[in-house]
Amino acid sequence: MVKTFKVLAILTAIGFIGWFVAAKFTLKTTVESNHQLLVERVESMGKLELVKYRISDVLEHKNKTPFLPDASVLLIIKADVVGCIDLAKVKAEHIQVYGDSVVLKLPQPEICYIKIDHKSSKVYDTKMAFFREADLVDEAYKSAEKQIDEEVRKSDILQQTRTNALNILKPILTGLGYSKMSLSFE
Repeated sequence: MVKTFKVLAILTAIGFIGWFVAAKFTLKTTVESNHQLLVERVESMGKLELVKYRISDVLEHKNKTPFLPDASVLLIIKADVVGCIDLAKVKAEHIQVYGDSVVLKLPQPEICYIKIDHKSSKVYDTKMAFFREADLVDEAYKSAEKQIDEEVRKSDILQQTRTNALNILKPILTGLGYSKMSLSFE
């Protein structure tokens, strides 16, 4: 009984010392980030954003290799496409004023940007990707952005941008005192 008590006391002491050492000297990971931000360029912007399309895409992207099983990823992608007019392209000769009349030639509408919303997009499923998953997902996002660009150019976004430009600029010009106006796109 005395031997059992001694062994139990020694084991308890070793356990306590082990716990104390582990608690005191446990490797605690700390994160440290040092940033050195630098403004590289400042550009004047004159783009008037007039319409935003929210696009959803369900994409199954596969990589086929001869000796490995096909790797695939299924993504649900949300993207914003914005149509705009670059007012920085408007020159003095594009504006003609005759008393209470104004003639304004606007630049052609354009697609300002296509931006995938990564917070709203989701990787739904991956199969057989193993160590290639990050590359596969990256390829899928690039493919989606390219396809969205192609499809949105076929849509009526540029016509909607023209319509919205007229709807926004006419009240502004009326407020400036022009009762007669001619707005066109060059």
